[in-house]
Amino acid sequence: MFSTLRSIRHWQRYREIITVFFHHGFSFGIDQVEPEWRSLRRVLKLPTRKEHLPPPEDLAIHFRLALEELGPTFIKFGQILSTRPDLLPPAYIHELSKLQDSVPPAPWEMIREVLIQGLGQELEQVFSTIDPQPMAAASLAQVHAAQLVSGEDVVVKVQRPGIQADIETDLEILDTIAKRAQTTKWGKMYDFVRMADDFAYTMRNELDYRREGRNADRFRDNFKRETHLYIPRIYWDISSQYVLVLERIYGVKIDDIAAIEAAGYDRHQVALHSARVIIKEVMIDGFFHADPHAGNYYVMPGEVIGAMDFGMVGYMRDHDRIDLIRLYLVAVALDADGIVDQLIRMGAAGTKVDKTGLTRDIGRLLNKYHTLKLKEIRAREVVEEITPIAFNYHLRLPSDLWLLGKTLVMMEGIGLKLDPDFDMFEVAQPYVRSLVWHMMTPNSGWARDILLGSASWSEMVGRIPRAGNRILERLEHDEPFKFQLHDSDKIVNRLDKLVTRLAISILVGALIIGLAFLVPVTSPNSWLQWMVIGGLVTVIILGIGLFVSLFRSR
Repeated sequence: MFSTLRSIRHWQRYREIITVFFHHGFSFGIDQVEPEWRSLRRVLKLPTRKEHLPPPEDLAIHFRLALEELGPTFIKFGQILSTRPDLLPPAYIHELSKLQDSVPPAPWEMIREVLIQGLGQELEQVFSTIDPQPMAAASLAQVHAAQLVSGEDVVVKVQRPGIQADIETDLEILDTIAKRAQTTKWGKMYDFVRMADDFAYTMRNELDYRREGRNADRFRDNFKRETHLYIPRIYWDISSQYVLVLERIYGVKIDDIAAIEAAGYDRHQVALHSARVIIKEVMIDGFFHADPHAGNYYVMPGEVIGAMDFGMVGYMRDHDRIDLIRLYLVAVALDADGIVDQLIRMGAAGTKVDKTGLTRDIGRLLNKYHTLKLKEIRAREVVEEITPIAFNYHLRLPSDLWLLGKTLVMMEGIGLKLDPDFDMFEVAQPYVRSLVWHMMTPNSGWARDILLGSASWSEMVGRIPRAGNRILERLEHDEPFKFQLHDSDKIVNRLDKLVTRLAISILVGALIIGLAFLVPVTSPNSWLQWMVIGGLVTVIILGIGLFVSLFRSR
């Protein structure tokens, strides 16, 4: 039974969650998470087990429907799960990508109260007009058009009333369920508690609109030298945790082909600009817009892309980008073994992974694309091919990499709609070459690594005296050391040979240098000079013999 006080406090929500999953055919999962299911069913007054369950092939659909029925927390949870093909089968990943976050708007009176609380003043003091009818409504927030008293057109994103308390309740329940699931057989493969913690962190961040505003400022700063992307201004003096006020941008929706043509915009240039935005974010900045659906992009005069909604972002650290480039290089070389080795190096595949099977499946995938040109390869197809491999071998790539894959698929879809000949890989080539060159040549990153390495060595040197004192104290008190050396005889013999060769090498080197200095100071054509030359030749021959023996012994 759920024994914690908070579980009892939220029993009504527990009943709702379990009932929804039960009616959608997931009672077998509840049996695994809660062994005392019969008692739980009586306490929560749940119906008996359904006789007619949906067929297994429809369970993925019902899983999506159950999450939609349970509201915003579970919808967001499903959206995050859609970026984790290492956790769920491909059919579930496909269904979760369809999750819709659209709900009826909250009454204006309730929204007005949240606005007054978030602004800290009456609406009339800030806005000359504000439309009570929202432009868009989602489970966490809704957006209203307004005009400031100073005359600027703005959009106002306001948090739905009471949503924070509801989400905190669901997060506590998910945490309890994760801890219970950790004790099942599935818990041996997955860290459910950590997943729940990461999700809670993401959700709480998304409820703070100041974070979204900072994301917008960061994108604007990253593109301050670019002319093909426009980021709206954030009005920080009237924004808060619950309310975000930003500049309203006007343009044509990026997927409205008829309107784009009517405005006289070049569809090919729009596709290139939208792709360059994402590729620069990933390859250069390491900070990308992770929700690039058509509703978040507008085309403005000059084929400039206007972006909005910066709540969902992804991060690519330097080593993540380098790992991606390494994967790209071995994939282009059709090196299946190299891909598996790189996945293990990245920590995506465990050392106990079935390397033979994984290499075979990756090899088949590579052979499928062997005869195709890069422009004929589609990101969507590649991601769909990789998904079952990731699930079958439990490849644990960082969630941001899966998020990146989903982002590229969405952007490719927009690009192909704008221009049927759109080639994402061609657009990416200059950025890939630039990053490879950055990896191969000395740069500021090398200097930083050297400095950090120096700091690590200095720290180690500083610890040596303290460690030495502890060792001496233990020796004085006759305290034993736990030290075990396997195959010590072989190691000693190997060390003995190495030391002997090192000594001979030093001696030979010294003789060569010494005799070389003696040659010019002896009398020309004298017997002494010929002896010195003979000795020098002999020592050089010995040195060559030593050099050859070193390579033979490896």
